[in-house]
Amino acid sequence: MIDFNMIRQYNFPTIIRFGGGAVKELPDYLKTNGLSSPLIVTDPVVKQLSFFQGILESLSAKSIAAEVFADIHKNPVKSDVLRGGDVFKITNRDSIIGIGGGAAMDVARAIALRINHHRDLFDYDDLIGGDKYVTESVPHFITIPTTSGTGSEVGRSAIISEDDTHRKRILFSPKLLAKIVFADPLLTMELPAFVTAATGMDALTHNMEAFLAKGFHPMADGIALEGIALINESIVDAVNRPSLESRSKMMIASLMGAVAFQKGLGVVHSLAHPLSSLLDTHHGLANAVNLPYGMNFNIAGFEDKFRRISRTMELKQDTGEAVVKHLFDLNKQIGMPVRLRDIGVKEEHLETLADLGFADFCHPNNPKPVSRNDFRKLYGEAL
Repeated sequence: MIDFNMIRQYNFPTIIRFGGGAVKELPDYLKTNGLSSPLIVTDPVVKQLSFFQGILESLSAKSIAAEVFADIHKNPVKSDVLRGGDVFKITNRDSIIGIGGGAAMDVARAIALRINHHRDLFDYDDLIGGDKYVTESVPHFITIPTTSGTGSEVGRSAIISEDDTHRKRILFSPKLLAKIVFADPLLTMELPAFVTAATGMDALTHNMEAFLAKGFHPMADGIALEGIALINESIVDAVNRPSLESRSKMMIASLMGAVAFQKGLGVVHSLAHPLSSLLDTHHGLANAVNLPYGMNFNIAGFEDKFRRISRTMELKQDTGEAVVKHLFDLNKQIGMPVRLRDIGVKEEHLETLADLGFADFCHPNNPKPVSRNDFRKLYGEAL
């Protein structure tokens, strides 16, 4: 029963310039806003790609002197942020541009927080109420996604791990929204099939978990369902026969998932996060493998929700079981493994993974409670 006497708050993101060639608008945007010395935060792989060099050349042609910081881990840690913040200050930057996937966006956003906020970085952890300390302004912040997965370009949080324990912390504030997003699907055309597949299943997980998450948020639900539809109709082509159309649908669906999951995520992300912490598994890959098992866990009691998902996916049967079978089939069609053993998980890891999964911050928003024993069982089923 929904309590309509409860006051709820709904938040939606920033300006998004979307379409093939959108990134070409970046130099003039910087000039218009009086910015001439941005810090570009990216990862070591993107830094070497031809389109990235093209972006630097387009900035230089407009007398914009960019400094590049790419010394980051694929699962970002606190020291990445501290080093990047030092570069910003030492080189007298006036803005921050995050270019890449989730790792680059998280580090860029955390650097933006650090510039004018001088407490220990993890004092700002949202899970301990640290958002109350985010009181100062942040540098002009711009995001340019190069993958279609995390949707971090439209986010207002950064997930950064502790260097030693790899425990994940969440830095959150509406102040951390990008001023503008240049979402250019042409930048994803150089992505290898594996990255397209893994990040694409990450985006699908965001949309599915957001739709199922606790709470009354019909706007997020509607966005999530349309995101599911777009991914379902385009991910196989985006991986195996990439075109501007399929990559564009994946990119818009990715950022839609990130808008939708302000409602919450769930058990799949809590299954996936420990794999990244313990085994350094790619986040999208971890979600891809765990998605069918987590969705199967959620069916009982939420059959109506799964009927809507199955209809959105245009499956022949309107059941949760049909959805789960389809997810296994999707993984196989795009070259994703369907067992944890295929990504290096061993029996001796399961107890630790179960502990970490139960301690994770996502599953409290799952539509049904998830116990520590449930996590152990799910990891065992997926092994």
